[in-house]
Amino acid sequence: MKFTRSIPVLFGLALLLSAPRARAAHFEKDILPVLKLFCYDCHGDGAQKGGVSFDTFDSQAKLMKDMDLWSRVLSQVSFGNMPPGNKRQPTPNTRQKLLDWIETDVFKVNCNNPDPGRVTIRRLNRTEYNNTIRDLLGISFRPADDFPPDDSGFGFDNIGDVLSISPLHMEKYLIAAEQSLDKAIPTGPVKLSSKTLDSERLQGGRDQGGERILVSNGEISASYDFPMAGGYQLRARAYQHRAGSEATRMGFLLDGRSIGEARVDAEKNDPGDYEKTIRVQKGRRRLAVSFLNDYYRKDGPRNLRGDRNLIVESFSITGPLNQPPPEPPMSQQRIFFKKQTAANQEQVAREIIGAFATRAFRRPVEKEELDGLMAIWLIPIHKGESFELSVKLALRAALSSPAFLFRGEVQPDPDNPNKIYPINEYALASRLSYFLWGSMPDDELTQLASRKRLRSNLAEQTYRMLRSNRALGLAESFAMQWLQIRNLDLVTPSEKHFPDFDDQLKEAMRTETEMLFKRVVREDRSVLEFLNADYTYLNERLAKHYGMSGVKGDNFRLVSLSNSPRRGVLTHGSVLTITSNPTRTSPVKRGLWVLENILGTPPPPPPPDVPDLDDDKEVTGATLRARLEMHREKPVCNSCHQRMDPLGFGLENFDAVGKYREKEDGALIDTAGKLVTGESFTTPAELANVLVDRKRDEFVRTLALRMLTFALGRGPEHYDKCAVDRIVHEMERNDYKFSSLILGVVKSVPFQLRRGEGERNGG
Repeated sequence: MKFTRSIPVLFGLALLLSAPRARAAHFEKDILPVLKLFCYDCHGDGAQKGGVSFDTFDSQAKLMKDMDLWSRVLSQVSFGNMPPGNKRQPTPNTRQKLLDWIETDVFKVNCNNPDPGRVTIRRLNRTEYNNTIRDLLGISFRPADDFPPDDSGFGFDNIGDVLSISPLHMEKYLIAAEQSLDKAIPTGPVKLSSKTLDSERLQGGRDQGGERILVSNGEISASYDFPMAGGYQLRARAYQHRAGSEATRMGFLLDGRSIGEARVDAEKNDPGDYEKTIRVQKGRRRLAVSFLNDYYRKDGPRNLRGDRNLIVESFSITGPLNQPPPEPPMSQQRIFFKKQTAANQEQVAREIIGAFATRAFRRPVEKEELDGLMAIWLIPIHKGESFELSVKLALRAALSSPAFLFRGEVQPDPDNPNKIYPINEYALASRLSYFLWGSMPDDELTQLASRKRLRSNLAEQTYRMLRSNRALGLAESFAMQWLQIRNLDLVTPSEKHFPDFDDQLKEAMRTETEMLFKRVVREDRSVLEFLNADYTYLNERLAKHYGMSGVKGDNFRLVSLSNSPRRGVLTHGSVLTITSNPTRTSPVKRGLWVLENILGTPPPPPPPDVPDLDDDKEVTGATLRARLEMHREKPVCNSCHQRMDPLGFGLENFDAVGKYREKEDGALIDTAGKLVTGESFTTPAELANVLVDRKRDEFVRTLALRMLTFALGRGPEHYDKCAVDRIVHEMERNDYKFSSLILGVVKSVPFQLRRGEGERNGG
């Protein structure tokens, strides 16, 4: 039976030890004996622990082609997870010989001739679209919030291979383009201010539930403060009770002076609007309508009998009229940077549309593209529409263009996988800006790219961008995905077990983690503080949940953890809640979370015939730790649980919603543990120290590969090992400062270069 692919390559491919490369060993002579001596007890001679077996392949060639298998071997052996601690261990030289063979003979990694890989052309995700509209048009508007959710791959929602596009997307893009430009360039008629005074604000006559009636000659009036001098339209909504041979006559009065009359012929079921234009000075004025021709006759011919009345429902005041149009908003002024006349109209339109398209496309607009946009501009112009509206139509086309919606890079030889070239400086500007800001390049980046000076000033520009508040967006775009904090939206702790948990507490947990990440970014602190920070950010609600005093109000503030058992993100309520079950903690989930997101060495999924802990009848009724230890005694469960469970037990002092506790069901909680590689700890703080001191390399490499994946928008490949090595070296030289991580990614081969489609020939 062949090896079953239970996990993708994911991040294990780059988690390698950095050492001088030895000559590739010959498989039969040097490698096969090592596998038989140290691996076959569990992964050969019929044994297939974790779904891995080395002796079930038809040939050596087929064995060496199974990249998933060797990626797992590489990550597990390089960090000492395999062979397990209770098995015979190879010498460091033997271990390195196996690693070198995998790199050179299986993956053919050659850091002297690195493969930068290629990035699939991809659409802007929802965050990138919103940010780009904001920066392109200068408006506060989030049209992409109405788009379908983005798919995720390799933990992030900016991966080109999963960012599909549907007919619904195209419909939403067209709507978003129109709505965005309507806000940036308001070309419709100017809306006049209008105020309606209902019957409750009117005086005179008799109130009869939402309207006022004059049964004899008289007035209905109201006072109104006119904001400025000018012309206004006074409208009275009214109807009559018909009687006699003539219609009801209604007079208009301003400050007691008659200014005209109207004939009211509307009746109850269809009231009419009767208008009068007036000119007033600024200030408080008295408006009124009068009943001018009262009529009442009780006897006589039927057509002459009746009672004529005037009924008024409301007054409306609209204006001031004929005011000059308001000054265009800054968004419109920025787009229409040049004035047009009848003589230069087309040339100015070409300049405006060309400048906009260049910014929207993140590169110089091509002549054919601009000609197409100008053809659209001509359509409404020939129909007599305004210059602004015609330009606006062309800009809508630009915002619906693939050049705006997609991020792609022009390739000189796209079908040649052995052709490697630096991406051009406009593409480099886009990679940098969407990586750090989640948005289009600003003017400074674009100007440097236009002069081909961005690459030579890349470090300076990276530091400049990290100092901007826009870089704090990495907390949401990167950190919340890396740490899986977005899953907070999906968790629903049991109301019975945790009655104090609510959306406000959930949001406070999210904010705590975001603010820790933002501090590391803003102050360029060590990334190791993600694991061992002796401070956090709390408001009163979260501090009370944590059992900490002295924090008041809804605002978050920096709080020392020197006298607290908490350290770093592992003890944040956000992480502890997303790694729990609705009614209890889950050491397995917590341990798995650490392995996946902190150490980058996830175990394979459990075999399908292994029951969940809650469903395992043999272990119910015992304490959680005892039940897990009994569960782990099963041979099929042991290899994975001995890696996950100690990490999870180290966090058992925190319940399923992150509240500290020392006992569970009256019994003291035992948080002591020992990792498969031998490191021991007794408290959550000691676990954090173990991860920082003894597992630093695993953590830093995992973080580097996650950041590289996010920056590139593609999944990791085995040849990214060279880039990760250099990024980690950059971080080690600079005390693991956050900027060294970012600069290492930006300077890396896969960030600056690309190749054609397909697999390269040779290494």
